[in-house]
Formats: sequence, C-alpha cells, structure tokens
Amino acid sequence: MMRLQRPLPRRRLVSLTPLIDVVFILLLFFMLASSFVEWRAIGLNVATGRSDGRSEQAPLVIGVGDDGTLRLNGAALTLGELELRLRRSLARDATRALVLRPQADVPLQRMVSVLDRLAAVGGSNISLMPGEP
Repeated sequence: MMRLQRPLPRRRLVSLTPLIDVVFILLLFFMLASSFVEWRAIGLNVATGRSDGRSEQAPLVIGVGDDGTLRLNGAALTLGELELRLRRSLARDATRALVLRPQADVPLQRMVSVLDRLAAVGGSNISLMPGEP
C-alpha cells in the first residue's frame, strides 16, 4: 500500500500594505484637521523698571490678588470700575503704560481675563511685573 502524503496547509501571509495605507490616511487626516495657528495673542512686556519714553505720565499699576481683588495704584476696585477708570485715563493718553502685578498664587485664568479686559479698553503698552501688588 502506498501512502500519500498530504501537503501541509500553507500559511497565508497577511499583507501589511492595507494597514500601512490606513495609517498614512489617518496621519494625513490629523495633519489636515489640526490647527497649529495661534488664534489670539496678548502683547506683553516684562517690566524692567526703566521707562521706554512712550508716555510722560507714571504707569498705572494694576494689582491682582489671589482672592480675586483688583487694585489700581493701591485702591481696591471691581473689574467694571477698573475698566471705567482705565478708559478715562487711556482716552487722555493712549500710550500710557499699564503694569500688571499679580500676587504669587493668582490663577492663570484670572490673569488672562484681566489682560483681555486691559486690551479691550485700549491698553497697548501692557507690562507684567512680578511681585506683590
């Protein structure tokens, strides 16, 4: 009797080409869908203690407390009152320097909110000075 050998089943290799195609399509999709544009920036200077010669008047110092309080040259104000006073002051001298002095534990979101308001009232010469107001 003759014995027939069955050929061993051949293993099918999985093609990686479709997988690579999918990876490249996903990469392309995420690259095109992502935005690396900086939508909005707030201009900010670091106060050095020297005057830049833009304005003849002393800078307005805005203190931001860690409890949310705002001070303009030492006087406590609400955000609305601060905006009103800054509008009046900047209407007389648009280049007047504004110096923002946050306390150590002020949340970043609070700082950004105040900076937005300073820019909205027309502040163009805004500096950040570390330290207690």
